[in-house]
Amino acid sequence: MKALVSVKRVVDFNVRIQLKPDGSGVITDGVKHSMNPFDEIAMEEAVRLKEKGKVTEIVAVTIGGAKCEETLRTALAFGADRAIHVKEEGEVQPLTSARVLAALFKKETPGLFLFGKQAIDDDANQTGQMVAALLDLPQATFASKVELDGNKAQVTREIDAGLETLEVDLPAVVTTDLRLNEPRYLKLPDIMKAKKKPVESVTIAQLGVQAAPAIKTVKTSAPPTRSKGVMVKTVDELIAALKQKGLV
Repeated sequence: MKALVSVKRVVDFNVRIQLKPDGSGVITDGVKHSMNPFDEIAMEEAVRLKEKGKVTEIVAVTIGGAKCEETLRTALAFGADRAIHVKEEGEVQPLTSARVLAALFKKETPGLFLFGKQAIDDDANQTGQMVAALLDLPQATFASKVELDGNKAQVTREIDAGLETLEVDLPAVVTTDLRLNEPRYLKLPDIMKAKKKPVESVTIAQLGVQAAPAIKTVKTSAPPTRSKGVMVKTVDELIAALKQKGLV
């Protein structure tokens, strides 16, 4: 079985985000980028399934500019067999990504399509679900456990009331949550080997998809600064302070 894994280049989660002076977005130039953490979990799960003999080939795919090849090399170091780089220097919104990835699915015909549940740059949590809808495929989101058995997958997912187990027919779309696994540390030999693995390049236009954004960001602003806390010595002082603010 072939597994297709979507990976995205985002600003590293350790970086403190700074806004552009004109409020048009966040500063990304000169800032450390890395693979989206949820996509790392998806890639790790694909590799573990391959180690169990459930998956025979892993194909990593990303959409973006030239620098996104670094993210694909990271995926190859994790254990992906090959990679596909859909080149697009402009903005790529979730619906466009979903259409591109749906086109790649039809080209590659995998048995399993793995996504991180969301990307930490926009937190949209839409692309995996959109791909499933476009392809009319079964989907299981927020997976905390994935088991493959023949042409079916059992996926345990986290919901408000606890855990829910779904059985879906393959091929299917699965989005991964934090507790599914802990991604491995990459070793230097694996990083060096990744440089020799094949990366296929294709454009959005060659896949028959238009990259025109459907949503326009009007303004980006930082959340309001929180005021300092007030120390009180007794319950009566607390109640009086809350009444003064109109909270009780």
